[in-house]
Amino acid sequence: MALRLRTQMPELQGATEWINGEVTKEDLKGQPVLIHFWSVSCGLCKKSMPDVLKMRDEYADQGLKVIGIHMPRSEKDTDVDTVKENIEKYEMTHPQAVDNQHNITDAFENEFVPAFYLFDQEGQLRHRSAGEKALSMLERPLKRVLGENE
Repeated sequence: MALRLRTQMPELQGATEWINGEVTKEDLKGQPVLIHFWSVSCGLCKKSMPDVLKMRDEYADQGLKVIGIHMPRSEKDTDVDTVKENIEKYEMTHPQAVDNQHNITDAFENEFVPAFYLFDQEGQLRHRSAGEKALSMLERPLKRVLGENE
């Protein structure tokens, strides 16, 4: 993961399709944002999904916006119907970008799923993590960005 801390959030452009509403970087101004990369073929992504949703719901009233980016890892993962089925199955009611051309993935210089990029209200990257321990590593930076540790 090469996107450096304090870097401005890349544009969310070039998605194959948006599910649950399209968002732009502009729409997210002034709000803390968690960008969550996942894939239908990733077991760890599915295992961590309830925790992602819990975080989304728990911090929604503090303004946290969660945006899912589906990053296909193989040709099979590019089937939009399968992606939609998973979005429904895991109750991912927040905006989801289907990134079959890897345009958003490349803009974030992301190589992994699950991966999390946390941006503060100014749109600056404050934390990034990927893999099995990614969610547990996210808790403290998230609370910092939301001003809970002040």
